Amino acid sequence: MIRELREADLDQVMELWLQSNEQAHAFIKEEYWKGHYREVRKLLPRAEVYVYEENGEIKGFIGADGPYIAGIFVDFRSRSMGIGKQLLDYVKLRKSTLTLQVYEKNERAVSFYRREGFIVREKLVDEETGETEFQMDYTGEQTAWDIAR
Repeated sequence: MIRELREADLDQVMELWLQSNEQAHAFIKEEYWKGHYREVRKLLPRAEVYVYEENGEIKGFIGADGPYIAGIFVDFRSRSMGIGKQLLDYVKLRKSTLTLQVYEKNERAVSFYRREGFIVREKLVDEETGETEFQMDYTGEQTAWDIAR
């Protein structure tokens, strides 16, 4: 079941946020994520966040700010089960265009977003980490050619 974030979810969601970032971004030092933990925890209750809950356990969540997708996070034990796609589809139903930034080295995420109709619009460098990121956009109008690029 997908629903809005509740205050009582914060501990579970933050644990998932930290675990997912450390696993998906092994090329970035753990201290970076731990250093942003408090800031993210403070911002989450004010953001547009939807959680995927099953039997009282949060298996994943998606965060958005207007058309910007801040991230999709799925528990490592529940990956490749369609949870990330369901969360993204839930947001796609509410917004006509979406944009996000994803690290180039996070190949699994880049492939996922391409499959979901996002295209790379720009290559950037994250000033804090020095890592290359893609800005990817979704309009629901991509052609097969755009998705293949």
